[in-house]
Amino acid sequence: MSQQIETRQIETRQIETKSVGREAVISVRHLSKRFAQQIIFDDLSLDVYRGEVLGIVGGSGTGKSVLMRCITGLVPYGAGTIEIFGKDVQKLSERERIAMDTRLGVLFQDGALFGALTVLQNIQVPMREHLDMPKKMMDELALIKLKMVGLPANAAYKFPSELSGGMKKRAGLARALSLDPEILFLDEPTSGLDPIGAAAFDRLIRQLQSTLGITVYMVTHDLDSLFSICDRVAVLADWKIVRTGVPDELRKMPNHPWVERYFCGERAMSRSVS
Repeated sequence: MSQQIETRQIETRQIETKSVGREAVISVRHLSKRFAQQIIFDDLSLDVYRGEVLGIVGGSGTGKSVLMRCITGLVPYGAGTIEIFGKDVQKLSERERIAMDTRLGVLFQDGALFGALTVLQNIQVPMREHLDMPKKMMDELALIKLKMVGLPANAAYKFPSELSGGMKKRAGLARALSLDPEILFLDEPTSGLDPIGAAAFDRLIRQLQSTLGITVYMVTHDLDSLFSICDRVAVLADWKIVRTGVPDELRKMPNHPWVERYFCGERAMSRSVS
């Protein structure tokens, strides 16, 4: 019995040691969300640590994108708390909320570009909303963001309808980076891209994270993205986060039926072999 107690104490110390020095820039506690009678989340808790690339996975309709929208303030929620940079987002004044928004960048699944604006003008939308600077300076900054995401300078004067799917993603990413955010939210960033384009986009995200030191919160179903750029993965199932860990840990010790099907299924295992 004493040996078992000692073992549990060692395991507890190991868990505590892993958490030392990790700052949670996003802390979700006991979150609940419903649409009419449909439960989306029930007692969901999650931490996102500074400087990591966190992948959020789960089955279709489990609320991955809804959770991201709750955290970013686009969708209201019921019980529970969401803290960003240590501040309860529901207790922020309007001025504090606006200031918080400038520290967050969001890339939606389809890019969500304004069709009537050029790429340059799309990138400048957050600048016009939050900053007071001359147009020439905004043009220069927008061109810098364009270069950061790997788009040529002449793409600045094109409209979204003139861009390929991959270019739209990169233009949307440039807009998400417009105000130099500390946290970057990505909703299915490689969806609709071919394998080569998806791999290139993954490399871009990892490069930006490493260069800028930003935290990346990425909703995805792409196994290649999870294994190639994610430091940690959180699994959404049964209305809550049921597992967190690096992909290899989840594959070796799934401990949940959905996690096992996803990380130990034929596609995941064939990827590990290749």
